[in-house]
Amino acid sequence: MKHLLFIVGSLREASFNRQLAEEASRLVGDRATVEFLAYADLPFMNQDIEFPAPAPVERVRSSIMQADGLWIFSPEYNYSYPGALKNLIDWLSRPVVAGDRSTAAIAGKKVALSSAAGSSAGAGSRGMLSKLMVAVNANLMQEPQVGVKLDRSAFETDVLALSTEDRNALAAQADAFLAYLER
Repeated sequence: MKHLLFIVGSLREASFNRQLAEEASRLVGDRATVEFLAYADLPFMNQDIEFPAPAPVERVRSSIMQADGLWIFSPEYNYSYPGALKNLIDWLSRPVVAGDRSTAAIAGKKVALSSAAGSSAGAGSRGMLSKLMVAVNANLMQEPQVGVKLDRSAFETDVLALSTEDRNALAAQADAFLAYLER
């Protein structure tokens, strides 16, 4: 059975993207195991502390390397992804063995992208993340990507209300990603 690692770009416990990831987990069901990556304790990427890597970095790298696929759910902050997510990806892009970039935890990993955000539905963050995945040698599933547009009431209730269309798109993405992992 495939093992998926879900990475939520927002560290907020009840974030819209965490809610989106939880729905994706329900849609994956028993077709794969799903784990949510905890990474709030990562220090800022700093080459002065890279070797040996701090314990939180080692833990996160281990989780990434054990996963068959990574599914990133990211909000959009100022037309981009959050700094905490960038810091995580920076650590994952660094070599585990000094000087050997092929040993980076994210290198070759299969990745899917989704987002829940304001009027853009996260198009900016997904676009920037798509470019970043190429730069770090991840294996990005280009399509489908799901972007959920939040209506104003979501910001008042803190509840992600998915339309039937959004839920169907997320289900189709789950199906596509599971198939992508088999290639």
